[in-house]
This record gives sequence, structure tokens and C-alpha cells, in this order.
Amino acid sequence: MTIHVEYLRSFIVVVLTFRMDSRESNMDGVVDILLVEPNPGDTRLFSENFKDAKLLNTIHSVSNGELALEFVHQRNEYENAPRPDIILLEPQLPGTSGMDVLAELKADHSLADIPVVILTSSDMGEAIVKRHDLEADCYIRKPVAPEEFVEFIQSLEEFWFAIIKNPAEE
Repeated sequence: MTIHVEYLRSFIVVVLTFRMDSRESNMDGVVDILLVEPNPGDTRLFSENFKDAKLLNTIHSVSNGELALEFVHQRNEYENAPRPDIILLEPQLPGTSGMDVLAELKADHSLADIPVVILTSSDMGEAIVKRHDLEADCYIRKPVAPEEFVEFIQSLEEFWFAIIKNPAEE
């Protein structure tokens, strides 16, 4: 089932808890988010809202599947890119599709543990992904109105602060 922003919370808790427990994490408190979005307007809205949030994050954005794969594999201009803590992936991409990106991420053992959130424009996003025999970690209907982008970011922010205040027991 495709979820809306208000159901994102438990997923974010899992992502952030995993990151805090990860031995590979640099634990600098910054969440590295890779946004794979071809629409410059949506990229701008995501970036502005993440920037305005109190959540410590760095949002890295690329506009197509080829660049997403270069980023996660740290190739070419992204050779010094950080490993993303979470990937927000639009399935409808020019060139290499979001499905191809997801398939490569899940097939590569060094990348398969990065949580991937599929951003869909409709409630059909999950069905489209599953038709390709793939599974993402979460499916979220992409915010459309500016206030939905704010709500999306606030959900991330609230749970980041909850994790910081109550880190997972070791």
C-alpha cells in the first residue's frame, strides 16, 4: 500500500535507528539524503524545505538514474560523495529508470542496506515497482502542495529529534 506523509514516521524511526546502530556510520549527526528527482520544481521544494528544517541533513540531488548510480558508486564527479543514509527515488526518470536504479541498489550487497523510499505521483507507484519484481523499503505519495512538502519535512524532523533524545539501546 502506498502511504502518505503521515505514515512515514515509523519508517523514519527505523532508518535513523539503523543509522545510529551502524558501525559504518560516521555519526556526525548529519543525515545524508540522496534525492533522485527529474522535476526541477520538486527538487527545489524538497531542497528548500529540508534547508528550512531544523533537522541536520545534507540533501544531495540528481536528476536521472545514471547520476544516481554514479553518486552511490562514487564515480566521476561524485568520487567524494558520502554514502547516502536514505534515498528518495522517483521511479519515472529519463534514461536509466528508477526501477533500474532500484534493481542495481538491491543487487549490490554493499548498497542493498540503504533504505529506498519510492516517491510516487499516484497510488499506483507500489504496483508499478512490484510489476518489475522489485521491492522498495517504503512507498510515499509525493507531496504536491507546498504545505505537504512542509509536512513531509516536519515528519522527518520530529522523528530525528526523537531518536537524538532517545537513542537506541546498545
